[in-house]
Formats: sequence, C-alpha cells, structure tokens
Amino acid sequence: MNTTSLKDQLLIAMPSLSSGFFSHSAIYLCEHDEHGAMGITLNKPMEFELEHVLSQLDIPCSPRVGRLPVLSGGPVQSEHGFILHSLERGTFDSTLIVTDQIGLTTSIDVMHAIGEERGPEHFVLALGYAGWGPGQLEQELLENSWLTAPATPTLIFSTPSADLVRSAAGQLGFDMNLMPSGAGHA
Repeated sequence: MNTTSLKDQLLIAMPSLSSGFFSHSAIYLCEHDEHGAMGITLNKPMEFELEHVLSQLDIPCSPRVGRLPVLSGGPVQSEHGFILHSLERGTFDSTLIVTDQIGLTTSIDVMHAIGEERGPEHFVLALGYAGWGPGQLEQELLENSWLTAPATPTLIFSTPSADLVRSAAGQLGFDMNLMPSGAGHA
C-alpha cells in the first residue's frame, strides 16, 4: 500500500462528523504511514488547567504556566499526557521529532522543565491522542469526513482553540459555516 503521508498536517472535521468526540475537531497529525496515523486534537480544552496536572505529579509551577489549558488530545490513552512542543530548546527523554520545528514528548522530564519555565517556548499539553489503524484514516478521507490543511507553528501554538477550525479552513479559502453536512462524491 502506497500511502501519501499527512504527517505535519491538520485534519479538520467536516460537518458530516456531527456527533462524538471528533465533531468540530482540529487534529495535528504527528505520524501517518502504512501502519496507521496518530495525532493530537488541538481544540478540545478540558475543564482544568496545567497547574492541576503538575500538582498531581508533585511538580511546582509558576502562575503563568499553571493557568494554561489542558487539551483532550483524543480518546486513546486519555490518562496519559502528550506534550506537543517547539524544539528551540532541544528534545527530551522520549521526544518524537515530527518536523525540524515540532516534537511530541511523553516523558516526565519535559513536565519538570515546563513547570520550572526552562522547557519549550511553545507547547500544548494534551491528555490522550487520536489514532487510526492501517487504512482507516484513508477510508475516512474517501468518505469526506476530513479536510486537510497545512499546519503551522502559529496555528498549533498560538491560535485560540475556539478559532482553530475557522483559521485552518480559512487558509484554504473555506468557510466551515458554509460547508454542507453531507458532502457527495463526484
């Protein structure tokens, strides 16, 4: 199977995904190959902030860092933290290099660095991730469930979650409010 990788792209849920976790979601794809795909949902903030997570780990943090939102990254391993971050300050024990600017880390050392404000300059903490088995994402794309858009560090780290779908679709010239909920095939 020859898969065109969508790694480092955003998946934007089409209106046909009108219920469940993925409704109105924007997902950054960290991996996509013949074995499946893995990404972090960037626009589903949870009801607590980073201070709550760090205190559960006995990691002190500054008020500035503590007030940052925690995201629901997806329904898979929702009890585990995934830190999507910039790489200007290097990598950590278990960093997956996504691009030359973006990494994904799951090790505790990044949490200590963030709490002490010596970690990545830009980051998001998500609990859980979105995952697809071999061929599953490709099938969903054929069913018009997702729109793909180029990801940028600004979209990932600086765009408010409430504006992410609109901003990402807008860079392609799409207004998601005008998209029909039942797209067809030509």
